Amino acid sequence: MKTPGRNDPCWCGSGKKYKKCHIGQAIPAEIAAGLEEAVVAGTRPVGRDAQGIRKGKVSPAPAVPAEIPRPSYAATGEPTERRATSCVKTTDDQIRRMRAAGRIARQVLEHTLAAVRPGITTTELDELAHAKCISLGAYPSPLNYHGFPRSICTSVNEVICHGIPDDRVLQDGDIVNCDVTVYFDGMHGDCSETVFVGKPDPQSKKLVDTTYACMMAGIGAVKVGARLNEIGKAITAIAHKAGFSVVRDFAGHGIGSQFHMDPQIVHYRDPRNRTRVVPGMTFTVEPMINVGSHRCVMWPDNWTALTVDGKRSAQFEHTILVTESGIELLTGGEGPPFYQRQLARGW
Repeated sequence: MKTPGRNDPCWCGSGKKYKKCHIGQAIPAEIAAGLEEAVVAGTRPVGRDAQGIRKGKVSPAPAVPAEIPRPSYAATGEPTERRATSCVKTTDDQIRRMRAAGRIARQVLEHTLAAVRPGITTTELDELAHAKCISLGAYPSPLNYHGFPRSICTSVNEVICHGIPDDRVLQDGDIVNCDVTVYFDGMHGDCSETVFVGKPDPQSKKLVDTTYACMMAGIGAVKVGARLNEIGKAITAIAHKAGFSVVRDFAGHGIGSQFHMDPQIVHYRDPRNRTRVVPGMTFTVEPMINVGSHRCVMWPDNWTALTVDGKRSAQFEHTILVTESGIELLTGGEGPPFYQRQLARGW
């Protein structure tokens, strides 16, 4: 078992930091074995604050009609092209197609979020998203990307990202992030939002609200000539002020004709991330913010990432275009984010 960091929650479940609880003491063999077994079994490390997400049954991959244009990995699971080193779009046609892909991704996401409620499964959300995507003439980008088995990612409670839709029923008080990417007219558009399932508790409200503020602050730091590390600085300042942590194991990315291309967009302070912002860049800003430790553990499916301490995580994501005068939200849509509309209804 990996030893907790000094500021991580203690393994004993006391709620105290490791450095103020059992640091310097050996982790009992039965506790270590239990934690390892929880990870291997696809549950999670145990602890007083655990939400207890467990793997459900994953249905077979949905079909895509033959007439829908596909990315290079659709049949084999592996992209045939080498990862692009630049996300800069140099022609009006490229930008037009990026706008179209972003607009469709937003439509699919809105359609999916509108169905979130207690009693629905994440498989059902995936099926709704898949059908909407196909109806708009787009391919759901996650499907078979390096073998991913479904059309969207659904990350519930302590799942940080890349949750695979399954037959687990969403329950009142859960939070869920739906991450939608589509491939349309040769371009990918990528966006996600975290929303409430039923009535949220105060901490979940604060987490989701802070995470959205983090994303918007990171986007606000994007200016021609600025360095990419300004994004992480802006996000970290807001997250830490709220008492939350910023995930370091996953990042935003360039996007366009490829699902993922350079540069990486890290969401924490990193002085090495000094690439300059130039017009025509298209990339995602998608911070993942945790209530507790920033560290994660992986399920054996090699996709599902969970918080190491079982505390909740939230994420928001936009695809943006850098212009001479600022940025354009390619996945912006109309009105406020969905969680704010939920709160306006009296939650």
